[in-house]
Amino acid sequence: MLKRFAGLLETLVAAAAILGQAAWAGNAEWPSFRGPNHDGRSLDTGLLKEWPAEGPTLVWKFDGLGRGFSSAALSGGRIFITGDVEDTLVLYAFDMNGQPLWNVNTGQAWTQDRPGARSTPAIDGDSVYLLSGTGLLGCYDAANGAVRWSKELSELGGEPGGWGYAETPLLRGDSLIVKFGGAKCVRALNKKTGDPIWASEGYSAGAEYGSCLPFTFEDVPMIVTGTRAGLVCVKEQTGEVLWTNDFSANNTANCPTPAYADGHVFWANGYGKGGICMKLESGGKASVAWTTQDMDCHHGGYIIEQGYIYGDNGDGISCLDLRTGEVKWKHPALGKGSLCWADGMLYLYSERNGRAALATCSPDGMEIKGQVQVEGKGPSWAHPVVVGGRLYLRYDTTLYCFDVKAK
Repeated sequence: MLKRFAGLLETLVAAAAILGQAAWAGNAEWPSFRGPNHDGRSLDTGLLKEWPAEGPTLVWKFDGLGRGFSSAALSGGRIFITGDVEDTLVLYAFDMNGQPLWNVNTGQAWTQDRPGARSTPAIDGDSVYLLSGTGLLGCYDAANGAVRWSKELSELGGEPGGWGYAETPLLRGDSLIVKFGGAKCVRALNKKTGDPIWASEGYSAGAEYGSCLPFTFEDVPMIVTGTRAGLVCVKEQTGEVLWTNDFSANNTANCPTPAYADGHVFWANGYGKGGICMKLESGGKASVAWTTQDMDCHHGGYIIEQGYIYGDNGDGISCLDLRTGEVKWKHPALGKGSLCWADGMLYLYSERNGRAALATCSPDGMEIKGQVQVEGKGPSWAHPVVVGGRLYLRYDTTLYCFDVKAK
């Protein structure tokens, strides 16, 4: 009897631990690519400052997503991610313990050069929004995946890049903002119906692959994004074009999303292009503050922390001064890859061999504070996600979840 009681007690304690862990992670909100503020910065605190030698504890993993490069999005106690299964793009939903809730076919997958799921879903309340590589924009019920509405961007004049669409739609109030490409490059749709609200005028450009970034300058809500023709900044409510810059026009590919802080917009691209920093001015104008060759960023993006830019630079990570472009340091880290920021630390994720690392974030230099490796094949162009005390890494067909909360 005593043994049975001890066994029951042990089971209850374990169950309580699991439920507690699920409850903590259930508060997690990372509802879009690059997080709640679209800047690659987590709101988490109380995280590990150094990982054990074997890496953080693996909570769960799910293998069978289908091939792809999209990152995880989390909201309302659910995790959303995409993958290509044969020639179909599939949208998946999981609970916080990695158990499948539902999956739904969302149409034709991108099967041309560099096949694989691209866009990270965006969640708004009980709706999930997804743009496929072929240009199908859809709204789905977060509870069961049922289609609420869908639009083919090509039928509305949209023009994807040579590697398909890859952006995550931007939700602002009642609007869903998407970079269609073409003569009316940036457009806003009603998020509930898909009906048009506004379209940018007088700026024609290919969509390319980054997402739209919202910010406010001098009390004016704005949206900036990178295109085939360079940068374009529009008013959030009307789509009126405020300023443009042709840096990186006709580059091989313009993948990263711009970053904003303290009246400055920074954008960098790969293929030897480097970066540009725009200083915003009154009246919706902007001028070039500086350019650099020291942020050759293919896909992995960058974050801004206390006046410094940290981002992928070729085969390593660099730190630049936001106001001057001065190079503070370059570190080989894990080589080329992606990153995000959480609780004062950088989370690095290599595009090669599934390697991830925790690193310090300071203009005085960088120190690696732990590493872990996950399994998969090919390049990884997904970004790390840190929310609810957990680190999510997508590599190939598998989503991994690690516990990174300090004990």
